[in-house]
Parts: sequence; structure tokens; C-alpha cells
Amino acid sequence: MANRSADGVAHFPSWSAEVLHFLAEQRDVVAIGHDTPDTDPGLVVSRREAPLEDYWLRQGKWQIELLANLEQVPEHGAIIIAAWPKPKDGSGFPARCFAVV
Repeated sequence: MANRSADGVAHFPSWSAEVLHFLAEQRDVVAIGHDTPDTDPGLVVSRREAPLEDYWLRQGKWQIELLANLEQVPEHGAIIIAAWPKPKDGSGFPARCFAVV
């Protein structure tokens, strides 16, 4: 899933800073989701850094990682429903997500 090279460096795509700033500041998007294991690219995560995720979460936004079957959701016109329990003092929990098209 992380597509690690022989030296342990992860290789997976991510959001760009420009897109996240646009979504947060211009569109006031509350949440993002992606099929990759992190908001930042694998090369950055391998350095134990997360500037994009840090930016997004500091805006009071939230995100869902490792979404499956996104290729079945149209580029526009769908609504994603996400639901999950949040354990007391927990940082996260697996989500049940589905698209309404």
C-alpha cells in the first residue's frame, strides 16, 4: 500500500498545498478524503513529516484516509456520507463511508 522502495521510502501521491489552501480558504470545505494512507506524499511521510496534514487539521478540518472504491464515485454530483464512533480521548477510528449518487 505504501509502495516502499528497497530503502524503505514510501511512494504514493497526495494533495497539493495549493489545492488544500483553495479548498479551505476559498471553498470552506469541511472535510477531505483520499485512498492513499496520508494527506502528504509518501516521500514526505517517509521523512516523518506531515506539513499538508498539519495545515489541514489546524484549520479545524477533518479527513478520512484509505477510502476504497473511489473509482466508482463520479467526479461531481455525489455526496459522501461518513459515520463512525469516536472513542473518548481517541484520535480516530475506522469510518463507514458510502456515496449517494
